[in-house]
Amino acid sequence: MGIRSALIASMADGGVHSGADLARQLGCSRTAVWKHLNELRAVGLEIEARRGRGYRLARPLDPLDANAIRAALDASASSALGRLEVHCVIDSTSAWLARTPAPAPGRFDAVLAEHQTEGRGRRGRRWLSPFGGGLCLSLNRRFDTVPAALSALSLAAGVAVCRALQDVAGARVGLKWPNDIVAGDGKLGGLLVDVAGEAGGPISIVIGIGLNLSVSSAMAARVVADGGLRPTGLWEPSGGAHGLRNRLAARLISEMHAALTEFEQRGFAGFADDWRRFDVLADRPVVVHVGSRALSGTARGIDADGRLLLEAVGGTQRLTAGEVSLRFGDTGNI
Repeated sequence: MGIRSALIASMADGGVHSGADLARQLGCSRTAVWKHLNELRAVGLEIEARRGRGYRLARPLDPLDANAIRAALDASASSALGRLEVHCVIDSTSAWLARTPAPAPGRFDAVLAEHQTEGRGRRGRRWLSPFGGGLCLSLNRRFDTVPAALSALSLAAGVAVCRALQDVAGARVGLKWPNDIVAGDGKLGGLLVDVAGEAGGPISIVIGIGLNLSVSSAMAARVVADGGLRPTGLWEPSGGAHGLRNRLAARLISEMHAALTEFEQRGFAGFADDWRRFDVLADRPVVVHVGSRALSGTARGIDADGRLLLEAVGGTQRLTAGEVSLRFGDTGNI
């Protein structure tokens, strides 16, 4: 564990900790403690200084722990998982995996971070998440041959995320085509799939998942100002039950391993029914922005390859990409 991660673990309870006590626990000088605290402030961790008493976090944290996550994996994921790393601050979990060698066929690696400085959202947007207030997770997997309906892999991954959220948190969640995770009228998270390799295989796939667990009003305003959907969190900004974040990370990794294994064998067929169950756009009036075009119609679900079916004047169109929003007048804000 690095010194910044150890410092966060020592302060995670939200209590006041003196600089001298922190220095003794970490085996460093008080100056080093002060320096690391300032570095953590610079990436968005809210730290309060109490004159003559010490430092405290503005809210308690539930730190990520690689050992706790690995211990909570199901047997299949545990046996297939190679590298599992948790970083305090990283540019991007997906970029980090893209820089590392791909695992052997049938195995996968995973990396998580408390905070990303260059997290990516859809259409070139930034993925903004407060330090320790979400889950930033990426997995990579190598396939010797290209799976059927590869373009629908992000939809299958979305199903896996929803299954994990329901299992661990009992959350009522939905999917907004193509890869947004929603709850109520806000965005709970999203995912991106990056593919590298040969047209006939082998290929390496990196799946990046970002989930909002707690969202302050200030963070929500920043996301909206950046052009994103209004974010919502899985729990209140004060935090969820201790250890829930690690259990959710383990469930996500286990579900994603199972989904990738099934997708390699059957393509999207095994996920289509669940995706339709989670679909929040079905039979609702929408506008789909495809490049410079704005297409209006009614969303009619997806086809066997994961393409959006848009019923419009002149017939039904099958769309492989686009930015979807509800037409004015419909309830909801997704």
